[in-house]
Amino acid sequence: MNAPEPHPPPPLALSLRQTWWFWLKIGCISFGGPAGQIALLHQELVERRRWISERRFLHALNYCMVLPGPEAQQLATYLGWLMHRSWGGIVAGALFVLPSLFLLIALSWVYLAFGTTPLVAGLLAGIKPAVTAIVLQAAWRMGTRALRNPVLWALAAFSWVALYLLQAPFPAIVLAAGLIGYVGGQLAPRWFQTGAGHGGTAGTQAPALIDDDTPAPPHARFTPRGLLKVLAWGLLLWTLPMAALVLLGGWDHTLTQMAWFFTKAALLTFGGAYAVLPYVYQGAVEHFHWLSAAQMMDGLALGETTPGPLIMVVAFVGYVAGHTQALLGDGAVFWAGALAATVVTWFTFLPSFIFILAGGPFIESTRKNLQFTAPLAAITAAVVGVIVSLALFFGEHVFWPQGVGGRFDVSAALIATAAAVALIHFKRPVIQVIAACALAGWGLSALA
Repeated sequence: MNAPEPHPPPPLALSLRQTWWFWLKIGCISFGGPAGQIALLHQELVERRRWISERRFLHALNYCMVLPGPEAQQLATYLGWLMHRSWGGIVAGALFVLPSLFLLIALSWVYLAFGTTPLVAGLLAGIKPAVTAIVLQAAWRMGTRALRNPVLWALAAFSWVALYLLQAPFPAIVLAAGLIGYVGGQLAPRWFQTGAGHGGTAGTQAPALIDDDTPAPPHARFTPRGLLKVLAWGLLLWTLPMAALVLLGGWDHTLTQMAWFFTKAALLTFGGAYAVLPYVYQGAVEHFHWLSAAQMMDGLALGETTPGPLIMVVAFVGYVAGHTQALLGDGAVFWAGALAATVVTWFTFLPSFIFILAGGPFIESTRKNLQFTAPLAAITAAVVGVIVSLALFFGEHVFWPQGVGGRFDVSAALIATAAAVALIHFKRPVIQVIAACALAGWGLSALA
């Protein structure tokens, strides 16, 4: 009997400068919403480069899932921080956002300057079904790794029923799953272990740079002083720009109100972009009238087709408000829109960095403590069901544009099927699938 081949050694440690271009690349190709982005991070960091082990990756993901804000961007920040201290987290998180910000500012200018065209409509007609396939495929990838036993599968099914059929609020689902995990961890701990369970892969994967048993580096160890330092810096970085906006324009100025509104959105909403968008719509469209309902829907379409977190649609909201209100005068409407988009992005994402840099050391200290890991494992299982429900939500609106029971869009269904085959069977990169589907949508719309 032949002996098993030895695993290759773990990869060599890299400096922050050596990983800079990697994080920029991730920011430029992170299509497919949070599910697709998390799957991309897993593929690149766990499977391909082996910078972090499966268990360490899932433990970080569990924490990001329970935070308000964009979980994929927070996960990138966490992994960058774990590898290269605070600056590593800042670089990883910022580069996850900046390409999308610049792209959305440019697209928002084109949108307002030239309006919609048949070309744009055709491209969007191909991209939307591709996004549906990407989200569903990513949910399957995550589910096969996180749902290791029948109890966790049942939790995923419960969350799908609660959100998709019963319209339960996402925070209530997270709270219920956490309570189930906490109680289950005391009564039946084997069902909530974060290590490999039924179908697990422990012991079969090559060692990673940050492996299961790699000790936490000094910067990832919890200290009260470290926590207070991060909180103080976070408070300063929020207070200084807010004070400047109040001094320059007053509390009722559009930029000041945007800063305050999107700070609340970042702190009070859970579940990522899908949960925060109704709150943003209500405030931006109905309360402040920064843009119209039709413009908001167009912004959502643009947000779905650009890399980066879906919550980056807030940059579109800011740009449209700054541009149409000519906040810097009639001769500088582009710069007014760009300034508003930047202000909105700063106050939306600043809390995410604080959550990771302040809470990361504590989360690392709980890695082998079932009292903490069992609720997080249960929450991750519930989030898989949430992502499936979101994929079905996308499918409903893409395949039945006039509502379920109306006309079925055969072209969209064919594009989505082709995208799923390309992703799952041929394992094509997301960016290639997006581009091909965009061209297919444009071609079909031109023939119609």
